Amino acid sequence: MTAPATTERRPAFALRVEGIKKRFDRNVALDGVSFEVPIGSIFGLLGPNGAGKTTLFSLAAGFLSADEGSIDILDTSVSRIADLQGRMTILPQDAAFQKNVPILDQLVFLRRLDGRDPAAAARDVEEALQKVGIAEYKKRGIHALSHGMLKRMGIAQAFLGEPELILLDEPTSGLDPQNARQIRDLILQLQRERNVTTVISSHNLAEIQELCDHVAILDKGRLKACGTVAAITRGGHMLELELRRPLHPDERAALTAVPGVARLVDRGPQRYRVEFALAEDQTADEVTIAALRQVLDLGLAPKLVREGDSLEETFLRMTADQRDAD
Repeated sequence: MTAPATTERRPAFALRVEGIKKRFDRNVALDGVSFEVPIGSIFGLLGPNGAGKTTLFSLAAGFLSADEGSIDILDTSVSRIADLQGRMTILPQDAAFQKNVPILDQLVFLRRLDGRDPAAAARDVEEALQKVGIAEYKKRGIHALSHGMLKRMGIAQAFLGEPELILLDEPTSGLDPQNARQIRDLILQLQRERNVTTVISSHNLAEIQELCDHVAILDKGRLKACGTVAAITRGGHMLELELRRPLHPDERAALTAVPGVARLVDRGPQRYRVEFALAEDQTADEVTIAALRQVLDLGLAPKLVREGDSLEETFLRMTADQRDAD
């Protein structure tokens, strides 16, 4: 008699945080935080400095222990963090690498900790360094790398192997706009290739809105909102557009002349934010339709359309009452 075939159960969530509390002396870093990160998402954890983001990452990585609550990663409690070896990686905000050890050797060592033999580990590392664009520096120490290149090395380390969950703490912190853009593009490229779950911590709300499909907003250790970016920002008075070419000055004037449009803000070479100033008899939907009609009349087919507030505006609105009361 043949035994029935068994199928491996897929985790319900990549990361589940339930009632997490963490205090440092009198400072409450996290106060009853609960949320879930869907499998396969790019999940943004955002908030101002001191919101509790890095503390939460440290708890998820097993660097700290919670005072109350629990964290499960891929249906495994972080109390058994060793069982997640090879399934989860983390890039701390200020990741430190050995100064006088060649980059290749450092990453090969990390890969061998996951059980790879020396030859396979070297192949994995060389492929990762090639993808992040620093393969030519593989036999040199980190002193040969700029700050942007060090961030690339950290990304290579985080995506090394076959992780199912990747935690990136402030991956573009301290970078100029061009290098930050390159790191964001690199994260998106690797995400598409690997189909992993990536959690990104940042206080850069515009960056999170661009990268992520889900988000949790923390402020003073408390969860203010959690869900899809679209759901959290829906209903605001704003329209994000990505066009196939930049707008000419006369086209910009035509778009800003639409009744209910207040101004046009450049968000990149072909990205624009259309901000509204609604009259009493107008709705956001009416202005959105009129603005999109004007874009189409100009012969432009948008590559991307996003309605609602920016995450920055949403965050400020969510935290305004609490800050005013403090």
